[in-house]
Amino acid sequence: MAKLFFCQDIAQLRDYALELSGAVACLGVFDGLHRGHAYLIEQMLSHAEMEHAGSLIITFDIDPDELFRPDALKKLSDNASRIDALMDTSADAVLVLPFTREFAALSPEAFLAVCLEPLSLTGLHVGSDFRYGAKAMGTTCQLEEWGSAHGVTVISHKLLDADGVPITSTRIRCALAEGDIVTANELLGHAYSVSGRVLKGRGEGAKMGIQTANLEVPDNCLAIAEGVYGARACIRDEVFKAAVSVGVSPMFEDVATANLEAHILDFSGDLYGETITVSFLAWLRPMMRFESTEALVSTVKSNIEWVREHC
Repeated sequence: MAKLFFCQDIAQLRDYALELSGAVACLGVFDGLHRGHAYLIEQMLSHAEMEHAGSLIITFDIDPDELFRPDALKKLSDNASRIDALMDTSADAVLVLPFTREFAALSPEAFLAVCLEPLSLTGLHVGSDFRYGAKAMGTTCQLEEWGSAHGVTVISHKLLDADGVPITSTRIRCALAEGDIVTANELLGHAYSVSGRVLKGRGEGAKMGIQTANLEVPDNCLAIAEGVYGARACIRDEVFKAAVSVGVSPMFEDVATANLEAHILDFSGDLYGETITVSFLAWLRPMMRFESTEALVSTVKSNIEWVREHC
């Protein structure tokens, strides 16, 4: 596992500079850690091995859009999960910089002077769409010029594509927003997942003989469309098949308290207050209004059996 260097403020970077000096790094937000990100990290690791240098991933404590457009943002992973995933790569270290309004206001030149120059990097890898500094005015061309002047080999990579279209977090969010979990997972290179704390539910499921875990997932971390999905749930390091409802059923919209409900197959026990992770595998159906409770129960049981057989 990579060693974590977490800066509470940007001045703290100098405390870590000596230990990180000379590394080959890659820089980005890495929301969702998709196949394009994995490719960039692989290129950085190969370069570091060739140079006999340390390997470093540089990222931020939050997604910049959490400051600039929080109402529209749908993240592919929460910040803690994103950083954990980066630490699970083969990199030697992960450096997390604090993204504040003051940080965002740095000019491109100041960004380089404050964030990169203290590290005395050997190399730096970024995607061709990487922008930095106030109003995202810094370009990869400027970054390469800076690298030449400071002895840093800067490599800007063309974005990895699938079916002739670049793999980006935005493309994956669009697939999720349409409920196209198969395409989203293919582009991610892993199953799209969310984590949430289990709340006390309405009790409707238990009355119908279908127990559910009611999860509270932050709205900005729920990029997937409303509907019913086949999934798997990780509970205390064990994995179970699950039929998952995202959104609020029209039958219970006046009393709903959670935005995700999971029926976890072959599990019994109290989950209230625990945090579980749900990984989505297949789209089953949209949210529906049923004519009767009996019709609802019949459909849900059919969904559960499909999950048991296919997930």
